[in-house]
Amino acid sequence: MTFKALFAASATAALLLALPANAAELTIGFSQIGSESGWRAAETSVSKQEATKRKVNLKIADAQQKQENQIKAIRSFIAQNVDAIFLAPVVSTGWDSVLKEAKEAKIPVVLLDRDIDPSGKDLYLTAVTSDSVHEGAVAGEWLAKTVGEKACNVVELQGTVGASVAANRKKGFDTAIAKHANLKVVRSQTGDFTRAKGKEVMESFIKAEGGGKTICAVYAHNDDMMVGAIQAMKEAGLKPGKDILTVSIDAVPDIFKAMVAGEANATVELTPNMAGPAFDTVAAFKNKGTVPPKWIQTESRLLTAADDPQKEYDSKKGLGY
Repeated sequence: MTFKALFAASATAALLLALPANAAELTIGFSQIGSESGWRAAETSVSKQEATKRKVNLKIADAQQKQENQIKAIRSFIAQNVDAIFLAPVVSTGWDSVLKEAKEAKIPVVLLDRDIDPSGKDLYLTAVTSDSVHEGAVAGEWLAKTVGEKACNVVELQGTVGASVAANRKKGFDTAIAKHANLKVVRSQTGDFTRAKGKEVMESFIKAEGGGKTICAVYAHNDDMMVGAIQAMKEAGLKPGKDILTVSIDAVPDIFKAMVAGEANATVELTPNMAGPAFDTVAAFKNKGTVPPKWIQTESRLLTAADDPQKEYDSKKGLGY
């Protein structure tokens, strides 16, 4: 090799070493809650798609709705010295110890979809979430507008006890309907964000409320519970969407099928693409030292039977729900 060629090769090598790591070199561990709902399954599917686009090596650990499994997964990711960790926390408390371990290992943590207790805010880089208080408020405002001045007894299917998103969706809804004396939540119980539990709890509500005759509307913290509740109403001889109004959150494909059938009225969309912004944030942080805001908010939309539910179903059915 000539001196000129050797110099050129050395210069190229030095330049490559000087360049920041790109997304193709990133390995990210994702502690996912599980697949308790269609939306959660879609989030996992879309996260894989977004990782493939960016050539990110994404390692997903399914926690099966158990915090102890998530903590084990995070510790495993730390031991593997990943570039970053994504966490969709099943509950909002109990993370301080393991997140301190990640911080000591200089591995940035990004929360997806859900937040944790405020005391732990210095332990993660950012949270990519919707405004779940706003989601609940949108649901409540839609119901208030729809029923007008008519007295309306509401039953509520709550999400997982201890989950920040469940608490926030309840808070937003309660605040919205508090402005309307004719709206009253008469029964509220957790359905654990699942169809089976949503159906079971709705069955108990119907029995307790005169076969459902005293129920004006159902508010569910997610669509999967509402799909279960719709089945319970039908089996009780009721007409969901007509005898009892429905409003829920997530905008999964099956709720649009129910709208097409006239069995559901409204949903508030929660985008499953939390990972896309999170990948970009981690890349900017690792490559340029760009520190993101503590909260990156995603968009929420109210969708009703007037918004072409068949079109919405067709656009979402391939996303892994």
